[in-house]
Amino acid sequence: MRFNVSKHSCAIALLVALFSQAVAQTKTPVGQAFLPLKKSVKREEMASRLEQLIPRLMKEGVVPGLSILVIRDGKVFWQQQFGVKNAETREPVDADTVFEAASLSKPVVAYAVLKLADSGKLDLDTPLVKYLPGAYMESDERLNQITARRVLTHTTGFPNWRRGNQLTINFKPGERFSYSGEGFVYLQKTIEHLMGEPLDAIIKKLVFEPLGMTSSSYVWQGGYESRKAYGHDPFGKVTGRRKPTEANAAASLNTTAQDYAKFVIAVMNGTGLKKETAREMLMPQVKVQEGCTDCINKPGTGQLSSTISWGLGWGLQRTEDGDSFWHWGDSNNDVQAYVVAYPKQKMGVVIFTDSGNGHSIIPEILKEAIGGQQPAIAWLNYEPYNSPVRTFVRDILARHEAAINEYRERRKSASFSGRFNEVQMNRIGYALLSQKMLDEAIEIFKMNVEDFPDSWNVYDSLGEAYMVRGEKDLAIKNYQKSIELNPKNDNGIEMLKKLQGQ
Repeated sequence: MRFNVSKHSCAIALLVALFSQAVAQTKTPVGQAFLPLKKSVKREEMASRLEQLIPRLMKEGVVPGLSILVIRDGKVFWQQQFGVKNAETREPVDADTVFEAASLSKPVVAYAVLKLADSGKLDLDTPLVKYLPGAYMESDERLNQITARRVLTHTTGFPNWRRGNQLTINFKPGERFSYSGEGFVYLQKTIEHLMGEPLDAIIKKLVFEPLGMTSSSYVWQGGYESRKAYGHDPFGKVTGRRKPTEANAAASLNTTAQDYAKFVIAVMNGTGLKKETAREMLMPQVKVQEGCTDCINKPGTGQLSSTISWGLGWGLQRTEDGDSFWHWGDSNNDVQAYVVAYPKQKMGVVIFTDSGNGHSIIPEILKEAIGGQQPAIAWLNYEPYNSPVRTFVRDILARHEAAINEYRERRKSASFSGRFNEVQMNRIGYALLSQKMLDEAIEIFKMNVEDFPDSWNVYDSLGEAYMVRGEKDLAIKNYQKSIELNPKNDNGIEMLKKLQGQ
């Protein structure tokens, strides 16, 4: 997989490089190494264990701040905050700290859309073009097949995010699952036109006010200035705070763990929805493919998960522990969050972090806080905080060439079992490149070329690293080799033209 650092910010480079979702396409283990679902653990016992576990994980995983809330019997059972809002100022996280919810924005919008459907203002299966006049995208008759239901189930055929100004439909709507933020933006434009109000005002009336979510908003509030956590990249550096002036249904929610727990409890109980609508929200609508969330470029022939499906706005799990709904958030890999809840047992967990490493430690926290089988964790496939890849990068950060040379020597041995594959080495190289460790990054990419000489992608990556370091001739040589192996490498072709001054 190629990652173009030159076109993105450091935070996005990190996202697509080392610390994003792992890209190996593997089957989702059904059980994972989770304990049985914890239905009756005493609060004091849970608190003691988590208050010892979480700080250790945060230190080892480089997560500056975290807020967690555990739900039992449909109400707040335990909540606690750890660490800091800003690694530079060291201001502590507290119960009022506001976090970016990232993609946890989507279920809230889904709930509001279902309330509109209950009131007769919107039909889930009517094409959205009927509600939103005018051309939304370049002519494509398949737009007439996109409905609110298909947005909420991620079956629109839209990509997660468009490239530039071009939005495309990539497969027949309703055919299969592929996660899409663009679908929610289209739905947002539709309901804003329908209601004659901006999204945040709509959500405030339909969700925030009825549920008492007083700290939540899809646009920046003045009170957030002193309350909102800063984002931190996977190396613990402060990346800043986004202050949205316009709502984005897919991503711009700011909230607290306590506010979001109110929403989760409402979903558990079906509050505010007709009984049938509440049931349908958490009813499987489409199965997901194993090994991919963004499946635009994956034909619909992949193996379907036996445990994970999508409802109306929520991911769903079906395991021996019972049915649960879940969702994750990841904003530019500097803010990460996770929610899982069991309607029948009336229990769940809400976790917000101010770090691009949040998902690396969340599974360990879930094991202690709620237990149970969590196949969604395996499906998301984030790199664990203590994985060999992360450990190697930390070693390189500390010892530079010495760490790389030791790995180079070990990999010469036929008995060495710790060799990284092509994708892992590529992620390591880009993580170093994002930290401006150009010499180290180039050495990693060079080893990848040695190990995988028939891969067009390794030459593309090495060419980019040489380009960043200003070695034009070597960059051209490697881009040319990449294009020779893959004539459809559009990025390589574009970069080569720039390097050659065409």
